[in-house]
Amino acid sequence: MEQIEWNDFLKVELRVGKIIEAEVFEKARKPAYILHIDFGEELGVRKSSAQITKLYQPQDLIGKLVVAVVNFPKKQIGPIQSECLVTGFHNADGDVALCIPEFEVPLGTKLL
Repeated sequence: MEQIEWNDFLKVELRVGKIIEAEVFEKARKPAYILHIDFGEELGVRKSSAQITKLYQPQDLIGKLVVAVVNFPKKQIGPIQSECLVTGFHNADGDVALCIPEFEVPLGTKLL
């Protein structure tokens, strides 16, 4: 495992957002959803492509809190621009389980 300096970690903006819309990403090469995530007043709503189709259905994602990196440059993924990177962990089968706060926290809260 490569070690990083504390200042390197501080550069990563991990923020809490709430999924307000989720749809099947029809043009994705691998099965994915397009998520619209509300990060609160300061950051607003951002889009992301997420390969989480094995464990989640779009309708079940609405209202979920997620943790995402919000300070990466935008990335073109097919016809959409991904504006944040949603975080998660692979389970034993290799499917992605979202990183979700256990309790309600204000939208846009930064991970410390």
